[in-house]
Amino acid sequence: QVQLVESGGGLVQAGGSLRLSCAASGRSFSSYSMGWFRQAPGKEREFVAAITWSGGYTYYADSVKGRFTISRDNAKNTVYLQMNSLKPDNTAVYYCAASDRMGLTTRQYDYRYWGQGTQVTVSS
Repeated sequence: QVQLVESGGGLVQAGGSLRLSCAASGRSFSSYSMGWFRQAPGKEREFVAAITWSGGYTYYADSVKGRFTISRDNAKNTVYLQMNSLKPDNTAVYYCAASDRMGLTTRQYDYRYWGQGTQVTVSS
């Protein structure tokens, strides 16, 4: 069992930056691939970024590539999402999730554990 708690969301102006954190508790955090997803109002939840258990490989949605960076610190049981050059359409609730599949995956059903989400609002 893994418990995930996101933090770092808030209100930011367009062009600004935020860093989201996801703290994990429970067993074997370092054995899970981690992902970030988001759900904007009236839309389905979508994939944002993923990172392997070692941090050696990452993958991004095309819409955030070059602006967002996912990283992890296994010693701190924490995964991060650095978001730069934010746009109003990045406004959403951001969720972190843990997958015990080998490698990277963008599919939500591959992620067994989910956090409660943190709100990110980007004003124009």
